[in-house]
Amino acid sequence: MSDPLLTLGALLRDSAAGAGEVDALVFPDSRQSHSGLNVEARTWARTLIGLGVQPGEHVGILLTTRPEFVELLFGIAMAGAVAVPVNARYQPGELAYLVKDADLVVLATTGKVADSLDFAARLQQALPSLAGQADASLLALPEAPRLRQIICIDDPCEAGLLAKAKAFDRGTTVDESEIDRRIDNTDPQSIGLILYTSGTTANPKGCLIRHRGIVGNSRNLADRYAMHQGDKFWSPLPIYHIAGILPMVAVIDRRGSYLTIPAFDAGVALDMLASEQATHAFPCFVTIMQDLIEHPRFLTTDLSSVRLMNSNFAVQPAWIKHRMSAAMPEAVQVGTYGLTEGSGTICTSRPDDPYEARTTRLGVPLAEWEVKIVDPETGVECATGTQGEIVARGPNMLAGYYNAPEKTAESIRDGWLHTGDIGSFDADGQIMFHGRTKDMLKVGGENVAAAEIEAALQSHPAVKLAQVVGIPHPRYVEIPAAFVELAPGATASADDLLAHCDGKIARFKIPHHIRFVSEWPMSTSKIQKFRLRDHLVAELDQQKATA
Repeated sequence: MSDPLLTLGALLRDSAAGAGEVDALVFPDSRQSHSGLNVEARTWARTLIGLGVQPGEHVGILLTTRPEFVELLFGIAMAGAVAVPVNARYQPGELAYLVKDADLVVLATTGKVADSLDFAARLQQALPSLAGQADASLLALPEAPRLRQIICIDDPCEAGLLAKAKAFDRGTTVDESEIDRRIDNTDPQSIGLILYTSGTTANPKGCLIRHRGIVGNSRNLADRYAMHQGDKFWSPLPIYHIAGILPMVAVIDRRGSYLTIPAFDAGVALDMLASEQATHAFPCFVTIMQDLIEHPRFLTTDLSSVRLMNSNFAVQPAWIKHRMSAAMPEAVQVGTYGLTEGSGTICTSRPDDPYEARTTRLGVPLAEWEVKIVDPETGVECATGTQGEIVARGPNMLAGYYNAPEKTAESIRDGWLHTGDIGSFDADGQIMFHGRTKDMLKVGGENVAAAEIEAALQSHPAVKLAQVVGIPHPRYVEIPAAFVELAPGATASADDLLAHCDGKIARFKIPHHIRFVSEWPMSTSKIQKFRLRDHLVAELDQQKATA
C-alpha cells in the first residue's frame, strides 16, 4: 500500500483538506461536506479530551444511522481513543454486558428515537443505579465501574445522562493543536475500533480492529470497485455494523459521497438512488433486495447511474437475481464474502469477471488477503471444489478479541483466522459460502449465536434445558426456533418464555417457534439438533399444506 495515511483521524483530516465542500455524508434530509464533517469530528474530539478521555481509552456509540454517529467515529479516533460502535438493537441485558466488558469510559447516545426504541430507557434498565446518580458529569456505577459519562446528544436528557451542550462546554479550553498532536501520535497498528459480534457462546465478542485494518481494507475495497473522487456510494446498511463502516470509510477516503438512510424504507431508498445519481450501491441482503424490487416504483425509477451493485446474487433467491438484473442491465453486479473479524470484506468480485462468476460465486480475495479452504478436523488444505473451513490471514485481520485470550487463541492459530464458515474455491479461484461449522444462525443478515438464545431461555426458572435451531424463512433466510425441556414439576407456556426473553436479547433473536420436549434425540453424547430442526420444518410444511 503506497499511501502511509493509515489512521481514521488522519484520513478525515486529509479528505477535508483535499475535498473541502464536496458532500461527504448525504441523508434524505441533510448533507455534510468533507470540511463540515471534519469540523464536527474535531468538536467531538475536543469534547472528549475536555472530559478527560485519554489515548487508548474506549468510547461507545449507541445510535442509529445518523450524521452524529460518523462525526463521533472520527472524533473518537482524533482524540486518540478507541471507538466502540454498539448494535442499536441490543436490549438491556446485552447493553449491560457490553458496557462493562468493553471498559467504556464514555458512551454517546440519545433518548427516545421511536415508540419502540428508547436508548435512555434501555440504559436505565441495563444500569439500575444510573437514575440515582447525583452528578451526570462523573458517574459512579457499580455495574460499570469505568464509565464516567453518558452523553445525550438530543434534548430532553434523562436522569444520569449528560447533555451534549454541557459536554461541549468541557472542550472549549482544549487547543486545536492538541487534537492534531493526538492524530499524529496515533499508531496505525493501534486499535481503532472494537466491534462486538455474536460467537458460539452466550455473549458477543469484541473484535479488536486496528486503524491499519479498517483503513487498509477500505482502500483495497475502493481499488477493487474502481471508486474515484466524486463517486456516490449508497448503502442502507446500519452504520454500527462493519458492513456499514467499511464502505463509508472507503468513499470518504476517496473524497466521494456516502449516501445512506436512518432506517430502511424502499421508497426513500429509490428516491435517493435516483435523485443523487448514485454510482455504487450496497444493498447486499435478501430483505433489502426484496423490498426494493417489490416497491411499486422500482421499475419506473431511473437507476442508470449505478455502475456497480453489491448484490450477492449467489446467495439470493433466483427470482431476485433475474428481476434486479433485468431492471439494471448496465450495472456490474458483484458478490462478497466477509466478516467482522476480517475488517469487513475479505473476498469480492472483480468488476471485469464474467457475469456468471459474479452472480454465482462471491469473488476472489482483496489485496493483502491470503485465503485457504482447509479440512476443519485436520487443517489440511482442500482440493479445488472441495468444501472445508475458510481460513484467512493478512495485515487487516482482527488483532484478537477484547478481554478474551482463550477466544483469540481458538480463532487465530498459527497466524490464520479460522472463520468457522464453510466454503470452497472453484478452478478460477472464486469463493463460495456454504454454511457454518459453528452453531450459528443468520437472521436477516445478522449473525446470531444459538447459545445466546439458549442462555436467555434457560435463565427462566421453569426451564431445565433449551436448544435452538434455525429454520428456513423466505424473507430472513433463517429464524430461530427453540425446543425446551421444563424442570420437573415446573410449568411455563410459550408466551411466558417469549415474554421472559423480551428485554434480555434483541427481538430478532427471540424464537418464532417454541416446542416443549420431554426426550431429546441423541447421538452417543450429543443432542442431534438436525433432527429437531427437520421435525419442526416437516410440521410447519404440513400445516401449510392443510391450511
